[in-house]
Amino acid sequence: MQGVSPGDDGFEEVYRRLFPRAATLAYRLLGDRTAAEDVAAEALARTYAHWRKVSGLAYLDGWVLRVATNLAIDVARRRPPILQADKGVDPSEATTLRLALVAALKSLPRRQRQAVVLRYLSGLPEQEVARTLGVSASTASTHVQRGLAALRAHLGEAFREEELVDGRI
Repeated sequence: MQGVSPGDDGFEEVYRRLFPRAATLAYRLLGDRTAAEDVAAEALARTYAHWRKVSGLAYLDGWVLRVATNLAIDVARRRPPILQADKGVDPSEATTLRLALVAALKSLPRRQRQAVVLRYLSGLPEQEVARTLGVSASTASTHVQRGLAALRAHLGEAFREEELVDGRI
């Protein structure tokens, strides 16, 4: 990345490593690759802007992915996801699922939303979710479980977290 000064040790590597993960996370919420890349770029621009503060965080990956999550949800609030789908899924069904997921995620308390997204959409292990949120592993687990229960209540009992993990949503 151009413009990174020698005093910003490690940012280029972090950018290369986390941009694809942040873009994938945002795509799963938005269904639009261009918007997802914009979200990932903005999340990493914010990382760069706060590099002195965040570069030493043990949960840097989670911090970046949490920023990407918040940005993607903000984008989804302003406009609905694009009609696109992967893996042979009907585009209108994929859009309906994304809209339902974003609405359900917006209805969750902030910590539950962050815990669920970091755990399932970002694929972070529970220990890293806990570090990212600054809570104990048991508290993170509680947030995840309560968030999943609330998603089931919002999306129906047929909803399973595997739908988040395998990319059906």
